[in-house]
Amino acid sequence: MVGELRYREFRVPLGPGLHAYPDELIRQRVGHDGHPEYQIRWLVLRRGEDGEGGSSQVDCKAEHILLWMSNDEIYANCHKMLDEDGQVIGPSQEIAGDAGALDKSVLGEMETDVKSLIQRALRQLEECAGTIPPAPLLHTVHVLSAYASIEPLTGVFKDPRVLDLLMHMLSSPDYQIRWSAGRMIQALASHDAGTRTQILLSLSQQEAIEKHLDFDSRCALLALFAQATLSEHPMSFEGIQLPQVPGRLLFSLVKRYLHVTSLLDQLNDSAAEPGAQNNSAPEELSGERDRLELEFSMAMGTLISELVQAMRWDWASSRQGPSARSSCSIFQPQLAEANPGLPPTRAQPSIRRSRRFRPRTEFASGNTYALYVREMLQAGMRVRMLEDYEEVSAGDEGEFRQSNSGVPPVQVLWESTGRTYWVHWHMLEILGFEEDIEDVVEADEYHGAAVSGALGVALPTWRWKPMTELYAVPYVLPEDEDAEESEHLSQAEWWELLFFIKKLDGPDHQEVLQILQENLDGEVLDDEILAELAVPIELAQDLLLALPQRLDDSTLRDLLNCRVYRKYGPEALARQPAYPTLLEAQAQPQESAGKEPPTQYPDTPLRRLMEGCGPPGRTFLDLERALSSGRPQETEIRPFLLQLQRQPQPFLTLMRSLASPAANKPLHLTVLRILMQLVDFPEALLLPWHEAMDACMACLRSPDTDREVLQELIFFLHRLASASRDYAVVLNQLGARDAISKALEKHLGKLELAQELRDMVFKCEKHAHLYRKLTTNILGGCIQMVLGQIEDHRRTHRPINIPFFDVFLRYLCQGSSVEVKEDKCWEKVEVSSNPHRASKLTDRNPKTYWESSGSTGSHYITLHMRQGVLIRQLTLLVAGEDSSYMPARVVVFGGDSASSLNTQLNSVNVMPSASRVILLENLNRFWPIIQIRIKRCQQGGIDTRIRGLEVLGPKPTFWPVFREQLCRHTRLFYMVRAQAWSQDIAEDRRSLLHLSSRLNGALRQEQNFADRFLPDDEAAQALGKTCWEALVSPLVQNITSPDEDGISPLGWLLDQYLECREAAHNPQSRAAAFSSRVRRLTHLLVHVEPCEAPPSAMAAPRPKGRNRSHDWSSLATRGLPSSIVRNLTRCWRAVVEEQVNSFLTSRWRDDDFVPRYCEHFHSLQKSSSELFGPRAAFLLALHNGCAGGLLKLPFLKAAHVSEQFARHIDQRIQGSRIGGARGMEMLVQLQRCLETVLIFSGLEIATTFEHYYQHYMADRLLGVGSSWLEGAVLEQIGPCFPNRLPQQMLRSLSTSEELQRQFHVYQLQQLDQELLKLDDTEKKMQGGPEASDKEHEEEKAEEAEGAGAAVAADVAGEDEEEEDEDLYYEGAMPEVAVLVLSPRCWPIASIRHTLNPRTCLPSYLRGTLNRYSNFYSKSQSYPALDMGPHRRLQWTWLGRAELQFGDQTLHVSTVQMWLLLYLNELKAVSVESLLALSGLSPDMLDQAIGPLTSSRGPLDLQEQKGIPGGVLKIRDASEEPRPRRGNVWLIPPQTYLKAEDEEGRNLEKRRNLLNCLIVRMLKAHGDEGLHIDQLVCRVLDAWQKGPCPPRGLVSSLGRGSACSSTDVLSCILHLLGQGTVRRHDDRPHTLSYAVPVTVMEPHTESLNPGSSGPNPPLTFHTLQIRSRGVPYASCSGTQSFSTFR
Repeated sequence: MVGELRYREFRVPLGPGLHAYPDELIRQRVGHDGHPEYQIRWLVLRRGEDGEGGSSQVDCKAEHILLWMSNDEIYANCHKMLDEDGQVIGPSQEIAGDAGALDKSVLGEMETDVKSLIQRALRQLEECAGTIPPAPLLHTVHVLSAYASIEPLTGVFKDPRVLDLLMHMLSSPDYQIRWSAGRMIQALASHDAGTRTQILLSLSQQEAIEKHLDFDSRCALLALFAQATLSEHPMSFEGIQLPQVPGRLLFSLVKRYLHVTSLLDQLNDSAAEPGAQNNSAPEELSGERDRLELEFSMAMGTLISELVQAMRWDWASSRQGPSARSSCSIFQPQLAEANPGLPPTRAQPSIRRSRRFRPRTEFASGNTYALYVREMLQAGMRVRMLEDYEEVSAGDEGEFRQSNSGVPPVQVLWESTGRTYWVHWHMLEILGFEEDIEDVVEADEYHGAAVSGALGVALPTWRWKPMTELYAVPYVLPEDEDAEESEHLSQAEWWELLFFIKKLDGPDHQEVLQILQENLDGEVLDDEILAELAVPIELAQDLLLALPQRLDDSTLRDLLNCRVYRKYGPEALARQPAYPTLLEAQAQPQESAGKEPPTQYPDTPLRRLMEGCGPPGRTFLDLERALSSGRPQETEIRPFLLQLQRQPQPFLTLMRSLASPAANKPLHLTVLRILMQLVDFPEALLLPWHEAMDACMACLRSPDTDREVLQELIFFLHRLASASRDYAVVLNQLGARDAISKALEKHLGKLELAQELRDMVFKCEKHAHLYRKLTTNILGGCIQMVLGQIEDHRRTHRPINIPFFDVFLRYLCQGSSVEVKEDKCWEKVEVSSNPHRASKLTDRNPKTYWESSGSTGSHYITLHMRQGVLIRQLTLLVAGEDSSYMPARVVVFGGDSASSLNTQLNSVNVMPSASRVILLENLNRFWPIIQIRIKRCQQGGIDTRIRGLEVLGPKPTFWPVFREQLCRHTRLFYMVRAQAWSQDIAEDRRSLLHLSSRLNGALRQEQNFADRFLPDDEAAQALGKTCWEALVSPLVQNITSPDEDGISPLGWLLDQYLECREAAHNPQSRAAAFSSRVRRLTHLLVHVEPCEAPPSAMAAPRPKGRNRSHDWSSLATRGLPSSIVRNLTRCWRAVVEEQVNSFLTSRWRDDDFVPRYCEHFHSLQKSSSELFGPRAAFLLALHNGCAGGLLKLPFLKAAHVSEQFARHIDQRIQGSRIGGARGMEMLVQLQRCLETVLIFSGLEIATTFEHYYQHYMADRLLGVGSSWLEGAVLEQIGPCFPNRLPQQMLRSLSTSEELQRQFHVYQLQQLDQELLKLDDTEKKMQGGPEASDKEHEEEKAEEAEGAGAAVAADVAGEDEEEEDEDLYYEGAMPEVAVLVLSPRCWPIASIRHTLNPRTCLPSYLRGTLNRYSNFYSKSQSYPALDMGPHRRLQWTWLGRAELQFGDQTLHVSTVQMWLLLYLNELKAVSVESLLALSGLSPDMLDQAIGPLTSSRGPLDLQEQKGIPGGVLKIRDASEEPRPRRGNVWLIPPQTYLKAEDEEGRNLEKRRNLLNCLIVRMLKAHGDEGLHIDQLVCRVLDAWQKGPCPPRGLVSSLGRGSACSSTDVLSCILHLLGQGTVRRHDDRPHTLSYAVPVTVMEPHTESLNPGSSGPNPPLTFHTLQIRSRGVPYASCSGTQSFSTFR
């Protein structure tokens, strides 16, 4: 199962060293499906670095996650929450104990006293209204506070009159009464969190409470709230600069937050399981829940709106609006090289294709295509890469240079790298020469990796893939929308629009409701009906046109940013949602309603500043004129202030102008004068001063600020902080205390009110800490509620109807796609001199430096910044050791271009002891060009040295924090669900059929959520990856894990699929539906494969060139599939292995075994493609499974199987010579068989297969000759021959042909010498053998052409004496070809019968053979051919000949040729005499006589008494009709071997003996072991010399006694796989003996000829030996070595 158990409980891994553990059941409710749900608190545990260990290594923090779970999920994950019957134990009910030590009667008296005290306090408050509170009132309140501290009396203080009393006390103007109210609240809240929350909620719901609270009372309530929420949502925003939120706005946020949490609790309580306390009708319960959901959504929208404004996200966000995320699957990893700025789709590009050459898709196999490319490719042709290979990518084009026999064999000059690189044949597509290439639109076959890698563009989006495509994404296919629903707003869109309707005041609200009623048939609209309205889109557009004129500024910003306005709003506004345009339009009527002639304003800095604000700016100029007119009346100023509250942009522009350069002194003084006057008005304190307070701090910190401006600024800040201490807290948060201290130091303390302002700011340190903590708690609580809504959306599949939910997520995810790393802030760096050393500024090496060259003050460094990057910190690295080269004064300028660098940003004096000089910090404006000017150097130096430059980019965002929380909650939810689904599958495998629909529902839910709410691809990909890893990975791990019977659920399902595959062809059958479900499941599981992390840039570079060594570990890391694919391939391999093993066990003796096996293999191959697609990992698993099934066969059965395959290939090769349709059918069957045989590569069965194939191939080559098909077959199945003997056989034939050509030249040379030596040339040429003078019979056989075979053997002595033969022959000299066969590669059994030319061949043939022997002997003496000891030829009976018999051409073997030529001299000959003359075995002679005496043959065999075997004579032509002309094939048919014969048993004996030798030697060397090369040499030496095994035992093997290094290596790998031998982890080439797992192998003879009974219980099989890497690492634990030869 997923996860692990801790104290018999399920523990979910949430990340590295992070786990979640179910701790407590909090509450219970009835879900939307009617089933009970339980809220479980999961504790988040962090492990230490040691990882494993006990509880001492676990740091239990207060982090927790609340998760609603179903019954099944509780049963699968939370065992301790179940009773003995398996039922969930409900939430524990607190039982009230005894009321402390108080007696009930005493407690009742005290409750009566409390009630009377409350009444008295309320009466006394009314009596002293407006006067100084009397002492009795204070005493009464003091006594009440004492009673409130007694816990048993808490219930009495829940009386509503207590809240009235507290409200009156908190709103009292007297400080002592307010202080006493705080004491009472603290006493009540000291008991439990529930009481605290209830008090806070009750007080916060009072109307306009914040207007009656002073600073201290508000802080008391805020501190109470901070204490209540301290442990609820422990979330850290460390490193993120939170905005300064004043107490007034913070208190409003607290109210909203408490209201939302209260409604959420009511929602959960309303869904509690119905019982005795809830007897309402279901309709009433449903209506109540719908009302609460609407109220909760509106309250949550209000909270998000205010929080966005408090965090100033709405002002910081770009005015371009949110960009739409590309529509693509969030589970598919994005291309690493893809440009995120590209559009999701692009027009089909044109690509270059060849007019002449065929693409790879037109070939059945890769080997056939490779042969085609090798044949057609010429030097200078253009080629394209079809797949990624090391340094060359798919789609790269280049020019073919050359090829050779190396690996890889093809050299291409690639345009992408500018140099040559070697690749394989099958990786290339031929484009041809330039005249052969044409540009065409991208075709279907180029939608693969080749084009995607070549063109670097995004693939077509998933929405346009056909549903029948294998890798179509089923969970994101667009669902069919209901036509009626498409004409109306969705509920989420309507509720978002309803939010703004509810924000309207009375008259405006009624007008909008009137519009609704007119369009909805006059229906009376109440809240319940409003929530369920189906609003047409046309009506929504009318409402969106009417709303903007009725909303205030902040609500209007929300409207323009919401989704419903962007989707259905006016088209012009939707394109540019910059609300000042709309505000300007709103201000037009107001302006026209005033004075008709436009007001003329003098040209002042203030007017120029306000020109960019539009009509609101002119309103502010009117305000300034009113303030300047002596003593302005409050009634005159109030309208302007109310207008500024609605449109605060001019006010914020005014305050932010204080951050402008110090040269703007008149403007600064004017601004400070206006601000000083505004502070005196109460309405002005409601303006957003805090949003622009950082400009005041910039002016305060600036060293160039004029003293008069600084003094006026301190006056203003002092008055503002005195008027509202909230802004003193804001100044404290901004670091005003240190700034004021530095200003006092600079001006020698001559700043009035500066010390008082500093003390005032310092006293607010505690409040500043409280504000920061509250901001963190509220933001963390909102994030937790958002995550809770996402989890509820996952569980119920109901839409999220909360307004601004996407807006909140957009701001939380802000920075996920625009965050710039530190070294990516600039585009280029320019220097004033020595540009070749400019790179030393950014190499992060403090020992290197850039040194200038020029006059004093002319040195500079220019940074060209990336678009939009705000500098967080710019640092210059210097070194004191540079002495006079060290900078002394540095000035930083900024500008929009290189020609406008006139804005001084900072100037710094560098101390001689400095090493890091901070030049800029926290810029709030983007400067495209930043220039650092070194004005002066230390000690009057001229040139300067700079050691480095550091630029920090944007500040940290909320995205990392939110990503961690989102992924943590998602992982917990889906791992719990995966555990529950796995439990269902474990109990009933048939539920696996429903897994596809379950997964589709979950993945579609996440996809739709990401498309609807997440703003960019990075956030969506993070969610998709977490969901996939948490849900699919554990499920795949569980369904692929075998149970106690050794069968996994998915393995069982795949077995069922294979069994009913044939029946599934009927689309109406149940089997078709079953198969469809299985395919949908497997398609879904394999369609995503997470990309592996690229190798580290610091990794050692791999060697280049063709002789580079392969780094298998790095290859496995780069090409290793995900755990999902790995588990699936392992399961598929096990299924295939079982299928193949079952087939082999039942069918291995059948006569048609090979065709049936090929059919079975291709059926499995087709099933693999149906289930998993053309993935290399599953094709490899298929081959490994087939190999595993073959490895389970006993040796003799495996030898029989290999012989059957060799026989089948031999029959198909010979049958293909027929030609026509039958020959083509044979070729097709041969191709299918060869694809199946490739599995033998690397297996032990390959050795026996090579043995039989070599034998049959030798008979073919010597019987009918070689053909192109032999080479093509070896090219395809070459890896199946470990000793490469068939390849050497073909090579020896090529060598024989070359020798034959040389022999022909040699004969001509001999002829020329004889002509020069002999005087009487004609007489000697007529002196042929005596046989030529005789006239033969009319049916005399004449030799036309022949091919003989000779064995080249090593000899130590001289060649045998040859008899002299004449060079001439009477008549046409027959053509003789000699094949020189080496016993090292040709079968020994085929050449053991030698031929004596003196006795068995006529003189004219004997002379040719003698001359060839002489030629061969002489050729051995040449240095160029001196390859070892001298060899001599030993003639054999192998070969073939063509004889002329009348009008017939007889194709016969060498033995048959000799027999027929022998009959030229004799009319009849006995078989017995032929045996004596030839020395052949009776079987071999009978095999040759059989075809000659058949109906097509020229001989008759007559049996005569006294003559064993009969007599042969030439058949009379009149005896029976036969063809008189044409070719007659009389070559003896192929003789096939039997693996069960003595030869097969000898091979088995040899293998067992080798295994015993290996084990014995490794046992002798103990744990140290032997290097594999040493072990092979020792085994071969012992095999040849003895004494182990005894030489008599080796000799008993007969023909199986030969042994090579390949046989030893095969046995070694066999023992490794069996577990008898092991490799050392640190020395993989060192082997040692391990305890074997022995299995009795039946039907084996004893290893000792003198003993009886079976062999020792050893069963061996080899593991795969591969000559090159594969795309994926093996899915099994197969042992292999990379270098053996």
